[in-house]
Formats: sequence, C-alpha cells, structure tokens
Amino acid sequence: MVSLTQGRRPDELRRGLESALAQEGVDVDVVCVGNGGDPGDLPASVRALVLPENVGIPAGRNRGAEQVTGDYLFFLDDDASLPSNTFLRDAVALIERDRGIGLVQPRVTDPASAADPRRWVPRIRKGDSRHSSDVFSVWEGATLLPRDVFEACEGWGEPYFYAHEGIELAWRVWAQGRRTWYAGDLTANHPNASPTRHSQYYRLNARNRVWLAKRNLPRPLVPVYVGSWTAVQILRWARHPDRLRPWFAGWREGWAQDPGGRRSIGWRTVWRMTRAGRPPVI
Repeated sequence: MVSLTQGRRPDELRRGLESALAQEGVDVDVVCVGNGGDPGDLPASVRALVLPENVGIPAGRNRGAEQVTGDYLFFLDDDASLPSNTFLRDAVALIERDRGIGLVQPRVTDPASAADPRRWVPRIRKGDSRHSSDVFSVWEGATLLPRDVFEACEGWGEPYFYAHEGIELAWRVWAQGRRTWYAGDLTANHPNASPTRHSQYYRLNARNRVWLAKRNLPRPLVPVYVGSWTAVQILRWARHPDRLRPWFAGWREGWAQDPGGRRSIGWRTVWRMTRAGRPPVI
C-alpha cells in the first residue's frame, strides 16, 4: 500500500495508515511517501520514503509503488481511511472472481457529513452511490489494482502533477483489455473538502484536460474531446469569469506544451468503452 503526504494532516494520516495495518486476510506492506519532506511520526511497521521536493501527486505515488511488494497495489490518500478491516481482502476477491476487472474504486463517504459529493461517483448518471458499475474515470484517493495491470499502464501519469491522472489510468486499464470498476458495496472514508481549495485547480484542470486527450486519444478525437469539455465549462461557469480566466489560461497552456509523451489507447479501446456506455468524447 502507498500513502502520499506532505505532513500537513498527521492525525488523518495515522488514522488511514492504522486502518490499512488492521486489514485481515491479507499481508500488507505499507510505504508512506513524504512528498517534499519528512512525513512525520508513523506507525512502527510503516516505512517512510522521503522525497526532498514535491514531485506532484502521480509521481509521488509512482515512487511509492516502486518500494512496496505484493501482487496488488493500493493507493490511499493521507486524509482517507478504511472503515472495514476486510476492505482489501474483499477488493482483491472481487478481482479474483472477475479477472476482467483491472481496477477497483470503492464508494467514498464522509461519516461526518449528511450528504456526500456527487463527484465521488465517477459516472455521468450518478444514480445510487451504492450501485456498482463499469466506469471510465476514478476518484484517485482509494484505488486498488493488480501490479501487472498498473505496470502495463505505465503507472500514474507523472506530467499531470495534479488532476485528471485518474481518468488516464482508468482509460489505460481499459486499453489493457480490462475494465475499471466502481464498487458501491465497498467503502472508503474521506472528508468532504472542495477540490477548489487547491490554488491551481482551475488552471491545471484545463491544462490536464487538453493533455489527457493529446496523450491518450486517437488524433481525430482530440479536438472533439477538448471541444466538448470546453463547452461544458463555459456553460457551467458563464457567470463566473474569475473561474474561466484561469481555466482558459490552462487550456492555452495545454495546447502549447508537450504533455510528456503520447500513447494512444487506440480505436479498439474507444469501441470497447463506447459499447460499455461511455465513448471518450466527453
């Protein structure tokens, strides 16, 4: 298991690590990555990996994955935790029963909140959060997948730094002939905090949306995907120029800069995703 932290949430981090160490029916090897410094006081059986600079969320997770052993990789945010001591056993059993599944994201809930954000359910038609289904993006804070699938996907997309790396990983799981699965019957806890708390949210959201298309989609679909999301954001924020200005700054940056390589998921994967209900055009 890999947990990534900047040492700003020591109580939440310890809660999450202890919930991982309490898992039953599995052997857990845990590394906590200090992304830009010392992760602080950790449980005795948790190893620390200190990165002197903040390399970004995807790269930090990848460095941690290089340090842990096991056939499965589990990534848990430093403010997330597992309420069930059989979570990992149950998630692994789900994949073992259905080898077509290549990645599992659980239902996410805030036990201190009356309602959970709809964004935690990675579907266009959200429906009941307890309903399980194939999905085409993931909330990255609690994800489990076989190591061989993770390696075939080349890990998390490091150039993104923050935002949309979960969409790319989900797409690349589909490109391996597997499916990305939202498990509504498995639960992870996480506080209800707005993603806009990050100072660069709007800029990176737009830049990475363009990069996602440039890195992964067949070339004819790149302008279709970016164009559809541009229309969505304009409709959402037409009355919020303070959001659209940094968003379009990132949009321009995305087109102007190299996204760090390209590996198209291919038309076959586009067709599989389309048949499963979500063509990668929005």
